Amino acid sequence: MSQTAPQPVDLLIEARWIVPVEPHAVVLEHHAVAVDKGTIVALLPISEARAAYAPRERVELGEHVLIPGLVNSHTHNPMTLLRGLADDLPLMVWLQKHIWPVEGQVIGPEFVRDGVELAVAEMIRGGTTCTNENYFFPDVIGATYRRMGFRAVVGLPVIEFPTAWAKTQDEYFDRAIEVHDSFLGDALVGTSFAPHAPYTVSDESFERIRVLSDQLDIQVHLHTHETAHEVEEEKAKSGLRPFQRLQKLGIVNDRLIAVHMTQLTDAEIAACAEAGVSVVHCPESNLKLASGFCPAEKLRQAGVNVAIGTDGCASNNDLDMFGEMRTAALLAKAVAGDAAAFDAAYALRAATLNGARAMGLEDRIGSIEAGKQADFAAVRLSDLETQPLFHIASQLAYATGRHQVTDVWINGVRKLAGRVLTDIDTDAVLAKTHAWRERIAAIDAC
Repeated sequence: MSQTAPQPVDLLIEARWIVPVEPHAVVLEHHAVAVDKGTIVALLPISEARAAYAPRERVELGEHVLIPGLVNSHTHNPMTLLRGLADDLPLMVWLQKHIWPVEGQVIGPEFVRDGVELAVAEMIRGGTTCTNENYFFPDVIGATYRRMGFRAVVGLPVIEFPTAWAKTQDEYFDRAIEVHDSFLGDALVGTSFAPHAPYTVSDESFERIRVLSDQLDIQVHLHTHETAHEVEEEKAKSGLRPFQRLQKLGIVNDRLIAVHMTQLTDAEIAACAEAGVSVVHCPESNLKLASGFCPAEKLRQAGVNVAIGTDGCASNNDLDMFGEMRTAALLAKAVAGDAAAFDAAYALRAATLNGARAMGLEDRIGSIEAGKQADFAAVRLSDLETQPLFHIASQLAYATGRHQVTDVWINGVRKLAGRVLTDIDTDAVLAKTHAWRERIAAIDAC
């Protein structure tokens, strides 16, 4: 009898454990992932994989768990260059007295390019393979992500005052359409609308965004109900809570990515679930700015898709999704008064597949399934900090540090190998970062 020859593939990753995320809470032992042309071909036991596939490259991870690449669902990544600039201040003082004045003098193509380069290096070393970006000069940001081979959805900013990016409402929208069109069909970079917040965006702009979001089939990425002050200010102005105003304007639908959401009524939570809104929980930024507590467990129980984001490095101060996952799970338990809330397996799901779903990418990334893109992070669990090892998901959520990420792939391309970035000149990134530090410090001191 003749035997079928093993199928040639680009890559076979063999791991001690694999957590595919879908099916939920499953841990596979001694399994392998076959990858070809950037796509997952199969997930199967190692013995079967060796018989079925002839890989051009084989990677053996005998002490590791392989997980989907982490998805950071809300970032302002050029702001890595503002890390630590203005700490221990309330949100509006932080924004109005420090961040906005400095940004007003430095924002430009070079600033956003260099900030994104630093962010990509940090994210890859922490196991993050996709980000939901929200900042000015999205053309440069998207081009930088594409050049660096990093997956991103880039926000198209809309705000009601002039900036270095656009001067008028029409210019914001004209440039948004240009940038969107420039990334159509890109393998790694997509777009969304990114109106800043209800308190900085007019009804007319929101109405235009609603129409264009439908026409272009893209998400709306929006800071919403971040603080109690924001809610009270809107009530005094319009008689409505911000969420009610967004409902009235037709923004509350299954394309809305609502970020922060620390001030919610039960009725608003139910409305999010009914409309298919995704909520991005940014616990460390909210804690640092004393913005409030997102009712993450209530949202989860209501059936809302809850994802996790770090926010920007000026208010976090890192892009560490393992740290964010841990904080999100612990804070959700405290807020809910329930130790079983936001369990470890759900925390990992929120940091992967739920983020992909929020960004409209759940058919491409967020879980390790045949047909999806090959975005992975390998985490070494043999370190003393993660021993003894009883439950993989618990160890990932509560004990693992980003320094234990050893290898990362995006679209089947290895971006981190044994803790070494494969195609980023870290010395050059650091040199540019140091130059920006000198310039920004001089501005903030004035």
